[in-house]
Amino acid sequence: MKKETIHLRHKIVNDTYYYIYKNLEHQITLDELAKLNKVSKYHYHRIIKEETSFTLFEIITSIRLQKAANLLLTNNHSTISEIASLCGYMSHSSFIKAFKQRFKHTPTAWRKGAFKSYSKQLLEKFPTSKDFSNIEPQIKVCKAIKCTYIRHKGYDKKIKNTWEKLYAIAYENNITNFKQIALHHDNPTITPLEDCSYVAAISIDKDYKNLNILEIPESLNAVFELKGVYGDVLNFIRYVYHYWLPNSGYETSSIPCYTIYEKNHFTTGFEDFNLKLYLPIKIAF
Repeated sequence: MKKETIHLRHKIVNDTYYYIYKNLEHQITLDELAKLNKVSKYHYHRIIKEETSFTLFEIITSIRLQKAANLLLTNNHSTISEIASLCGYMSHSSFIKAFKQRFKHTPTAWRKGAFKSYSKQLLEKFPTSKDFSNIEPQIKVCKAIKCTYIRHKGYDKKIKNTWEKLYAIAYENNITNFKQIALHHDNPTITPLEDCSYVAAISIDKDYKNLNILEIPESLNAVFELKGVYGDVLNFIRYVYHYWLPNSGYETSSIPCYTIYEKNHFTTGFEDFNLKLYLPIKIAF
């Protein structure tokens, strides 16, 4: 396969995921994504299936249900119908059916505590004894950030290789003085680590035709400062979603939380990191 073809196929997959996450609350069709990527529906469907091992429908459904499962736990003042709508389900009954098929519980049961049995084995993989309760955030509006990025499936130490590739891209395109940003689309309490969607990104000040581009939108954020070692970020995200957020008077949105590194343990060769975690929020009531 030619280098140009490989690049095009990767771009189509990246643009697809970006579009889905950005438009999660809307109806998303094969027609519009094929048109967006300037290929036929047949060709687009084949590329997605070959590159991801999933159909477009399976990808959209998985992203919607993972997001819904998290919002049911964090957004206590939103109704199940409101959460279903925010995740792209126009029918309450179809949402309940899909959710139960995926998580073996109804949304109501999940919200009332059924998620604990589902999450038990996941939590055992990264136990923590750290107390994060003394870390208080600053609430502020953060401006949009344009980035180039590489997606990494899973949360593991191989993320280091993804960051190294991103640094090579920055060097080849003469991108300097950039912010190092990681987007965390999934809650590791309810998504297996090998399935978590991690995005390594660097800020840019202009468009590059040969690079994948995304924009983190302007939003109201709870901004936490955190220092630690590998694994602490996941535990802190777990704390923020399950302890801080439900008691804060805020709810989260469909925008993923993200971190901006002051010291990135994946790139420095050291064990420790220093970062700020940005959690997009809205007033609960």
